[in-house]
Amino acid sequence: MTRTASLAFSILAYLLTSIVMLYAMGFLGNFLVPTCLDAPSISEISPNTILIDLLLLSAFALQHSIMARPFFKRWLTKYFPAAVERSIYIMVSNLLMVLLFVFWQPFGGAIWNVSHEGWRSGIYLVYALGWVIMIVSTCVIDHFDLFGLRQAWTYFRGLPYVAPEFREPWPYRVVRHPMYVGWLMTFWAAPTMTLGHLMFSVVMTAYILIAIRLEERDLIDRHGDAYRAYRDKVPMLIPQFW
Repeated sequence: MTRTASLAFSILAYLLTSIVMLYAMGFLGNFLVPTCLDAPSISEISPNTILIDLLLLSAFALQHSIMARPFFKRWLTKYFPAAVERSIYIMVSNLLMVLLFVFWQPFGGAIWNVSHEGWRSGIYLVYALGWVIMIVSTCVIDHFDLFGLRQAWTYFRGLPYVAPEFREPWPYRVVRHPMYVGWLMTFWAAPTMTLGHLMFSVVMTAYILIAIRLEERDLIDRHGDAYRAYRDKVPMLIPQFW
């Protein structure tokens, strides 16, 4: 894979990520897109309906968990330049998200449905805040490194890649995983909660809790005592502002 092809692939993966994230905002929030998490049920609730949704969620969770592990990265970089490893991860994530958007089977009546306009607006405000937290959290560390562009750019220029140093910018000073906090807010801040949405939120919350354990184990292997001290000082998901 040439340097030019690597850079082009990384740019394509980043652009597709932007489109997928915009669609996800409408999919989770039930607005402006043709398929939604809480769309009217297309059929009666059945084991097949639930199984399809669980398979879509499991594929997403397993891909994120396995491809992010060091052993998989070592295997992948035997066949592709290390500069595109992150972009391949991003591209596969995008494709699985598209499958989720297309084949998701909405089901179940409303567990709750907030009808008061003021309360609905407040819930949507929390939902939007979750997306803001998520995006800001990527920017304060290294947005382009997180999405694979910096690696491809340095490879294209023939420069050695230097991984970002461990540091604690805000909001990482009040919670260790602000991106996951943002995701959780988007899952649960819903004025309408159907059975399908509830299953989605429960499965994705469970995935996040498991992913944090795996991710922190890798961070300790990489940063050692610096991350152990950080973990002891800063809470995992519930912000501590004092």
